Amino acid sequence: MDGLDFTLEQSRDISAISADEWNRLAGDGNPFVRHEFLQAMETGGGVGNDSGWDPLHLLLRDSEGSLLGVVPHYIKHHSYGEYIFDHSWADGFMRAGGQYYPKLLGAVPFTPATGPRLLAYDNRDDIKVALAYGITQMVDKYGLSSAHLNFLPEDDLPALEAAGWLIRSGLQFHWHNNGYKDFDDFLSGLSSRKRKNIKKERQSIRDAGVHMIALTGEDITPAHIDIFFRFYMSTIDRKWGGAYLTHDVFRHLQQMMADKILLVMAEYQGRIIAGAINFIGDDCLYGRNWGADLDIPNLHFEACYYQAIDFAIAHGLARVEAGAQGFHKVQRGYLPAKTYSAHWIAHDGFKDAIARFLVAESRGIEAEKNHIDFVSPFKKDN
Repeated sequence: MDGLDFTLEQSRDISAISADEWNRLAGDGNPFVRHEFLQAMETGGGVGNDSGWDPLHLLLRDSEGSLLGVVPHYIKHHSYGEYIFDHSWADGFMRAGGQYYPKLLGAVPFTPATGPRLLAYDNRDDIKVALAYGITQMVDKYGLSSAHLNFLPEDDLPALEAAGWLIRSGLQFHWHNNGYKDFDDFLSGLSSRKRKNIKKERQSIRDAGVHMIALTGEDITPAHIDIFFRFYMSTIDRKWGGAYLTHDVFRHLQQMMADKILLVMAEYQGRIIAGAINFIGDDCLYGRNWGADLDIPNLHFEACYYQAIDFAIAHGLARVEAGAQGFHKVQRGYLPAKTYSAHWIAHDGFKDAIARFLVAESRGIEAEKNHIDFVSPFKKDN
């Protein structure tokens, strides 16, 4: 590419890449693109082996060997654990005689949280474009169907779209901190009915004799992780899903980045009976997984949503991102926010079909967002 002298490399093992070099590009703002988080996924067995996620990180170096850009990157043999759903694309392409898998994916495994994917020195657009170009060259080299970049920042979209990537939008539900002094200050902005309902839900937890505990940093012990993993597995069992994350993944996360973790645990009659794990960014708290031994009404809302709001207000964080899906979050102060992904489709006819689908889908998402905004729990003057 013109104007940038670079070499593109691939690495199948993030531990072979200097953590200092990687984190110099990743920064401190988003915990999920940090070397520690991605290494925990690999070392703990969340990706690699027979998981369907084969690490193939993309690196861009200058003529002197300095690392200018990286992409957390994988060869995918299915579409599970991405939270940007393209199963219908795969089905359609394969019915037409094509082979959709394997595909390339720039993303954070099992983590539906917006953040940088094209990690570039000084956040330079030319480096990001070069990284995206490198991905498309890999599609051509290996004869693959497609490449995907999930949960991108909106600022990265124009350059990708200009380079021929298709842009897709989605919806999540985020809570925004409008400079609240405390939880009651947040409640004061809600309609009377919604305010009373949240107070009632929180009071029911206290009346049940449940005590909430918020742990971070050195207060999180291996024993806490062992207990939480049991909760995580109980949720998987109830939903008849697959356990993407292993016990070792959680243990490595606790060992390497406990200061970026908020572990909310619920104590009842002297024992821990539920927990929710969150990750702390510079300006955001990211809710991830939860589980419980006992089914206590409203405990999920308290552990996952209200405790997160309490922490965000106390620590001056701008928002809480509570993960994928969940219209029930709206009535608890979490409003719709758009998410974005970018897609490189190698086959021209398939690309045209996907482009038409995305136009229709985007209209539907915008209409849904407008409807949800209309039924917001906040007072109309807010």
